[in-house]
Amino acid sequence: MGGHFDLDKCQSEYDDLQAKLSEPNIWDDRERANELNQKLAVVKKVIDRFSGLKEKVFNALDLLDLIKLENDDEIYNGLVNELEVLSSEIKELEISALLNNENDENNCYLEIHPGAGGTEAQDWADMLFRMYTMFFDKFGFKYEIIDKQSGEEAGIKSVLIHVVGDHPYGYLKSEIGVHRLVRISPFNAAGKRQTSFAAVNVTPEFDKLDDIVINDNDVRIDVYRSSGNGGQGVNTTDSAVRITHMPSGIVVTVQNERSQLKNKEIAFSILKSKLYQLEVEKRNKEINNLKGNANIDFGSQIRNYVLEPYSLVKDVRTEYETSNTSKVLDGDIYPFIDAYLRMKR
Repeated sequence: MGGHFDLDKCQSEYDDLQAKLSEPNIWDDRERANELNQKLAVVKKVIDRFSGLKEKVFNALDLLDLIKLENDDEIYNGLVNELEVLSSEIKELEISALLNNENDENNCYLEIHPGAGGTEAQDWADMLFRMYTMFFDKFGFKYEIIDKQSGEEAGIKSVLIHVVGDHPYGYLKSEIGVHRLVRISPFNAAGKRQTSFAAVNVTPEFDKLDDIVINDNDVRIDVYRSSGNGGQGVNTTDSAVRITHMPSGIVVTVQNERSQLKNKEIAFSILKSKLYQLEVEKRNKEINNLKGNANIDFGSQIRNYVLEPYSLVKDVRTEYETSNTSKVLDGDIYPFIDAYLRMKR
């Protein structure tokens, strides 16, 4: 079954959000007010998008009526152009309607971890990091680098990114899994082909985490000097925080804030989201094997990026593929997301 867009329901949600923002003293809780404002902007964007599309459909029908009356090439070409735009926008709206699963609208955390292979795999992880940040910029997602660990020679050992926008988890859940690269190694003097792997994980940011209780005895908290960006003075204090949750094996590292207390607060919030996600997956009998137990190696990949001896990016699940590898690595991954969402419906 395809997605179904309910304009009346959307309008009702918009009116409800407006009413809440009109309540007396709503701005006494600035965080809550900002959250409602953000949701209001998202809903308004959807309504405006649908209304604009509806208007274009009526314009196209008017042009069709004119063509019936007048055999005019200019009107005909105008209709053809209008239909091309409509077709593209309808496909995008259809995908938006498919993003109606639990947590699809949530902001999220995207992580990248290289597989075995040292510098080669770390460089591949860095290429993926660049690809995703370019996609965020093009797609209108805002993002913040929570933690980034650089490799000794090149690339990255890991990166954690907070992504905010219109249904970021719904779109980015398609990227969860192992990504495989085949290329001529820039780190091999013999110029041999090299296969590298990196794992991508995406965790929704949950609002209601009060039920998640973390026992002090279950966590180890390490503080150390930050190695990331953060302005003058960020590297002079032990502000970075690493929290290890022993029962689950989850490790969260945060170093983007100057304050150790703030970094610890963010780290615990991320940890709670991850633990909540594990509980949801257990309840649905969908255990995520990517974290901790999955092998980041051959046969486990969701997508292959082949740069040599030919150019091809192919998704193993949907079989969508393109030979324009440079465009994909420059952030043009929406067609892969589109194919995944249509497959899952």
